[in-house]
Amino acid sequence: RMAPFGEHYPKPVLPVCNKPLIQHHVEMMKSLGIENILVLIGHKGYQISKVLGDGQRLGVKIRYIEQTTQLGIAHAVGCLEPHLETPFLLFLGDIFFVPGPIQAMFALFEEQGGGAVLATKEEPDPRAIQRNYALLMDGQGFVRRVIEKPRHISNHLKGAGLYLFDLSIFDAIRRTPRTAMRDEYELTDSIQILIDDGYPVRPCNAILDDINLTTAADLLFCNLLQAKKLSPEERIGNGVRIHEGATLTDCVVGHGVTISHPIAISESVILDDTRVEGTAPIQRHILTPEGSVDCAQGLLALQQRLGA
Repeated sequence: RMAPFGEHYPKPVLPVCNKPLIQHHVEMMKSLGIENILVLIGHKGYQISKVLGDGQRLGVKIRYIEQTTQLGIAHAVGCLEPHLETPFLLFLGDIFFVPGPIQAMFALFEEQGGGAVLATKEEPDPRAIQRNYALLMDGQGFVRRVIEKPRHISNHLKGAGLYLFDLSIFDAIRRTPRTAMRDEYELTDSIQILIDDGYPVRPCNAILDDINLTTAADLLFCNLLQAKKLSPEERIGNGVRIHEGATLTDCVVGHGVTISHPIAISESVILDDTRVEGTAPIQRHILTPEGSVDCAQGLLALQQRLGA
């Protein structure tokens, strides 16, 4: 679904406004005062380490842990246990977050004395909840059930891919069975075991939006969403040559791009080192050195779902 990008790049290094997705995560952690970061790598993980290095450039310390077999998110988190001795904030690396009051997660965590705090969003679209996970609450504001990709929705609370855990999550992961549907170890099942063991788990509406990068249209949407925060000059990379007659409207232009003719391009992303040689207008495309991807239909569906 991410073709042609998934064939060559792990999703965390795909660019959002000329910055790898995972760098946005690292910078968000840094803004929260987190400076020691573990990055779990698997598929083409060397590209992630190549992009981030040891973290010094970003003002943090990064270590890499390799997951040699992909058996679900809970299995991935379990690989971190030997390397952690304190509570930790977990980001899923293929999701673009528009942050809200993430600091509120820490306040809840301290108030309840550990367990877990799950980042959530009030989601009016039931289909969006069905693609993620739902939470059922008790009368005191604690989570009593988490349901992965539910069919039936009872509230508007959607779980996102951002979690605050204490070390008790690892005991739960060790007792997590594989699912019948996907034959993987689901993190939501581990969280349910944590709840059943009596640990406090609460939601926190800590993000404004989260977009899982599963299609090319998702990548375009994230770029256009982030670009709204930048000036036109900030949306253009280094070493770019643009024909004086070309017009760019709501576009992100990568490093080393050449636009050779007086062409009109709108709501599009041009990746690094791409040469744009055509003259016909382009709208809602991702342009790469190998060709272009038409994202118009997928982007329209995303904008309708998110009310953008």
